Amino acid sequence: MKKVLFLLALVMASCSLQTKHRGYVFPENLEERVAKIKTTTQLQDEIGDPQTRTIYGDEVWIYYSADENLHGPFPTTYDNKKVLLVWVNGKKVLKTKILNDKDLEDVKMADGETKIPAAIELNAFEELFNNIGRFSPAGLGQ
Repeated sequence: MKKVLFLLALVMASCSLQTKHRGYVFPENLEERVAKIKTTTQLQDEIGDPQTRTIYGDEVWIYYSADENLHGPFPTTYDNKKVLLVWVNGKKVLKTKILNDKDLEDVKMADGETKIPAAIELNAFEELFNNIGRFSPAGLGQ
């Protein structure tokens, strides 16, 4: 019985909950602070540089924050998600939008792999023999 309890205690200790914060740490009064921002310089002073900017269409600066919950062998979950979207034109802030947990859908990854069109798949021997003669000896400067 003692061995079973010891094993159970060991398993429970390995399944401890750990939470890591990912992304920006937004201030408590984010809505009030963002409402006062009119330029990109003010935005960078208040919040910092964006994690990413859009490439196509309107220029949008994106800031993201979430808590990553690790539960031992179980899948990782995320909560307290928050996204700040800022539409920018040059040095001027045009519009801001704050998205919280309830506004963001959970995206599930599909199982399997995506096939690459026209990809050449080689086994280990083909890979080995395919590389013969491709590399010059060391010290020849090529």
